[in-house]
Amino acid sequence: MTSRKVVELFYDVVSPYSWLGFEVMCRYRNVWNIDLKLRPAFLGGVMQGAGNKPPGVVPTKFLYMTKDLQRLSRYFDVPIQPPSDPFEVMFNKGSLPAMRFLTAVQQKEKGGDKQVEQVSRELWRRIWSEDKDITQPASLSEAAKRAGLSDGEIAELLRLSSSQEVKDKLKNVTQDALNYGAFGFPMLVCHVEGEPEMFFGSDRFELIAHCMGEKWLGPRPDNSAAKL
Repeated sequence: MTSRKVVELFYDVVSPYSWLGFEVMCRYRNVWNIDLKLRPAFLGGVMQGAGNKPPGVVPTKFLYMTKDLQRLSRYFDVPIQPPSDPFEVMFNKGSLPAMRFLTAVQQKEKGGDKQVEQVSRELWRRIWSEDKDITQPASLSEAAKRAGLSDGEIAELLRLSSSQEVKDKLKNVTQDALNYGAFGFPMLVCHVEGEPEMFFGSDRFELIAHCMGEKWLGPRPDNSAAKL
């Protein structure tokens, strides 16, 4: 009997491409019978550590990205709508408070990543669908409340997110991504027969399926999947 395949998904909610990868892997985890490990990490730390530059600072890449996201949103059925000032959102405000908050959610959650998944989705929805803030405590609270967390849980998570323990955990997960060779997100690490295979981006799903001995069935393999 072969061991279950493990896929680590490194992501940051400031990245719309990470949202695409996140939703697709959530849709496929049962289809491919994989153990999906959500690894919220800090994209800014990965870019700095890898010496990479985001596409938003290259004018031609930024223009391409705007059109590309419109096409990808329709194809993958993910409601991406760029914020009115993407540069302000992505580079001036950034995502460090949000990723620390998600790290706190994962730190407290027992028995899986369901809350991490739900809060992550709500944070993406805020920034990449509703043009709302993801840096202020009230914004993080609203996302968590929409994900089903109680006021008491949210207050505890906000306290925990500023702790050294959570800050160190986020740094460690970000370093894990760099150790695998990450230079951007989303990054997926597929463990097949004990060997890790790293894939970057939201356009490698056919290759991921091939490497795992599975089939790519399109962006929505199960039409009964819950709507976003």
